[in-house]
Amino acid sequence: MKLLIVEDELALKESLIEYLSASGYLCESATDFNEAVEKIELFDYDCIVLDIMLPGGSGLQILQYLKDNKKTDGVIIVSAKNALEDKINGIALGADDYLTKPFHLSELSVRIAAIIRRKQFNGQSVLQYDFFSIDTIAKSVKVNNRLLDLTQKEYQLLLFFIINKNRVLSKNAIAQHLWGDDMDYADNYDFLYTHIKNLRKKIIAVGGDDCIKSMYREGYKMMLS
Repeated sequence: MKLLIVEDELALKESLIEYLSASGYLCESATDFNEAVEKIELFDYDCIVLDIMLPGGSGLQILQYLKDNKKTDGVIIVSAKNALEDKINGIALGADDYLTKPFHLSELSVRIAAIIRRKQFNGQSVLQYDFFSIDTIAKSVKVNNRLLDLTQKEYQLLLFFIINKNRVLSKNAIAQHLWGDDMDYADNYDFLYTHIKNLRKKIIAVGGDDCIKSMYREGYKMMLS
């Protein structure tokens, strides 16, 4: 799951990235309005953690941009301002939740997870797809009731495939989802091939089908009913 942290307080931004990365999220960041809009134009995020007061603009303007461009990224507003009007305006513009500073990082993580469940998985924490059973809270996967031993990147890769089941995903899209700002496309394709190869082997080893198919010159597709 990929997050965008839009926060101009550098110490807070780094704390958010450190905590949420340790929770298994891929975190990208922006420190002002223009940088945030540029990233939102280029990429889709599972959830955006959005401050209202930003250099160069406001979080409410970013919400308006998302609405105008029919972007469906989840959004949780975090702001020192506790005015009812800000909350009402933020929710009216499409924000999914609002958290007032200061807050506990654990509470933010729980709220982000709830937004992602609601938007991606219809509010369900345990997902059933063919022979897969995925607990998005425990971040565990079973195949035919047998636990699948996955690394963090393999779990992220499997979830990305399942969210996009029966759709062709380009190597570029998969690599960007797994590595985000930290990736170098040319260098990371070798790592991508290794992750996909290992994931396929592990699924087959516990009795699952070989459901990840290579599509010549296009990418990969997870074949599920």
